[in-house]
Amino acid sequence: MSSHAAVNPALVEWTGHQGLPRFDAVKDTDFAPAFNAAFVFHEAEIDAIAGDSDAPTFANTVTALELAGDELSRISALFWNKAGADTNETIQALEREIAPKMARHYSKIGTNAALFARLDALWEGRDELGLTLEETRVLERHWKGFVKSGAKLPKAEQERLSAINEKLAGLGAQFGQNVLADEKDWALLLSEEADLAGLPSYLRDAMAAAARERGEEGKYAVTLSRSIIEPFLTSSERRDLREQAFKAWVARGANGGKTDNREIIREMLALRAEKARLLGYGNFAELKLDNTMAKTPDAVNDLLMTVWSKAAARAAEEEKDIAALIAEEGRNHEVMPWDWRHYAEKIRTQKFDFSETELKPYLQLEKIIAACFDVAGRLFGIHAVEQKGVPAYHPDVRVFEIRDRSDKLVAVFLGDYFARSSKRSGAWMSSFQSQHKLPLKNGDVGELPIIYNVCNFAKPAEGKPALLSLDDARTLFHEFGHALHGMLSNVTYPSVSGTGVSRDFVELPSQLYEHWLTVPAILKEYAVHYETGAPMPQALLDKVLAARTFNAGFNTVEFTSSALVDMAFHTRGAVEDPMAVQGQVLAEIGMPKSIVMRHATPHFQHVFAGDGYSAGYYSYMWSEVLDADAFSAFEETGDAFNADMAEKLKANIYSVGGSIDPEDTYKAFRGKLPSPDAMLKKKGLAA
Repeated sequence: MSSHAAVNPALVEWTGHQGLPRFDAVKDTDFAPAFNAAFVFHEAEIDAIAGDSDAPTFANTVTALELAGDELSRISALFWNKAGADTNETIQALEREIAPKMARHYSKIGTNAALFARLDALWEGRDELGLTLEETRVLERHWKGFVKSGAKLPKAEQERLSAINEKLAGLGAQFGQNVLADEKDWALLLSEEADLAGLPSYLRDAMAAAARERGEEGKYAVTLSRSIIEPFLTSSERRDLREQAFKAWVARGANGGKTDNREIIREMLALRAEKARLLGYGNFAELKLDNTMAKTPDAVNDLLMTVWSKAAARAAEEEKDIAALIAEEGRNHEVMPWDWRHYAEKIRTQKFDFSETELKPYLQLEKIIAACFDVAGRLFGIHAVEQKGVPAYHPDVRVFEIRDRSDKLVAVFLGDYFARSSKRSGAWMSSFQSQHKLPLKNGDVGELPIIYNVCNFAKPAEGKPALLSLDDARTLFHEFGHALHGMLSNVTYPSVSGTGVSRDFVELPSQLYEHWLTVPAILKEYAVHYETGAPMPQALLDKVLAARTFNAGFNTVEFTSSALVDMAFHTRGAVEDPMAVQGQVLAEIGMPKSIVMRHATPHFQHVFAGDGYSAGYYSYMWSEVLDADAFSAFEETGDAFNADMAEKLKANIYSVGGSIDPEDTYKAFRGKLPSPDAMLKKKGLAA
């Protein structure tokens, strides 16, 4: 394919450092013709597998499917990375075009009757094939994938399902772009000292840099990037400005005009419900939960409501404390959402005698990256070697070789840490290439994982270090936990590599990794003052650890309300007015007026900017039950880095990907499945 005149070879022949793509040799205009050629090439591979005159075997059907479409995978990996982390109008226009085309392409494969007949024959006769456990899981994944693509449906229904998938892909792309546009278009520009009251110097620097990026030298911009808006809502003494910024933040995707997402949501929910019915499910949540640990919407809602009652009670206590402080200051307003972060921080300062501003000088980005790598070394015996001068997809992106104890290369890791207007908000892990051990067309055997993390930390002024909040530092550890899941993968087949696991298991390795940030030995070594190099004083460290569950009611209410709304959307049948349903659910559960959902529906990207976490946002909490219990396994030994436990963790969680059922692999590590008790205790919500 690479000889095809329309395709830039750099898209498919990755000959950069240690097999990296040659990012500097790829132009935005290369993608459209490359996608068209790759679709044709992949179709030909599929036709060859489906039309094979030999009887179906695991090798000539399943393994062949695992290896087919390599060129398309490479082009896609480069394109979707660009669309998320460094987009522009050319890429966005192509995204709106490519997303439906991809859906159409995979629908066509998923309804290829001859191909499904081969898979179905293998599935029916699987007990006689002598397959390994991993091979059985891979066969099951392909077979179920085809069934969910409509392989068993009559032709007319297949065509309808294909049209639905195509439409959903286009709507999801548009949804994400609309949120990004709203984030990019809004800024509150400040210039008077009175407007900056309460803002610490690090935040002023970040706001000055954001204003500079917008051509407003000498001013300060409040933007809707979480790394600026949250500290602004926390520290600003100007209630009027906090209200203005907060209302803009929660209105993303619901501002009217061409970036408004509300009609898109209504249409997506209707299409998802229709898709579920076509495939024989009662609702979309049943379809999505079919292959998860939770298994049913009832199980999800039971967990969420158990936690909700405890979180809402705690939040009510927290609100009373905030109301008392407002009254103490001689103000007579009720607690509103733009007040919560501001007064919670004042209470934390009073209660634990430290503030986020006091903590921040000890949390340098560089040091927290080093801490991430050190923990991985202590637990899993790997280390990172930064490669300077290696071109990546943006000048801010850093490249690392990940090596084991014998200095053997096990992965390549890219870190993209700073916010920019061309990057969607949030933080995520993804891969350019997944680990596997299959022989390739070019004669090589297997591939090394190439993994990247994307964050949105505020970029410091030139010559100044990037300072993180404690939440930022947790985010860095969280995403690196995902990265480790990809980098430590040790499976044969690509489809079950790394994060190729059920949605409510995928957050376990990432959320578990967060625990090591606050292990005293790590904080002592890496939480050092950016100016003096002095370690965080023991007294401050003790306060940080004591305050871990502070504001847990607020944080858990924010999350759980979002997860409950997500489940309601996907279990209630027809949703004519999504915002009315959101309001109804929040009223039913007794959502406090002073707190809003962590992700209001019009900018709920997890659920609507694609299909990833639809009827699946609960999975963060499901995994939290697992991660609290899993870290308890280390605590019970008295050593957060216990070597035997670390080996069990690597062997049963981080390296096996989706090659083993998640329940079985968790029990192999822990000996049992957990209850929510450890999670509630960790949050400080246990009775």
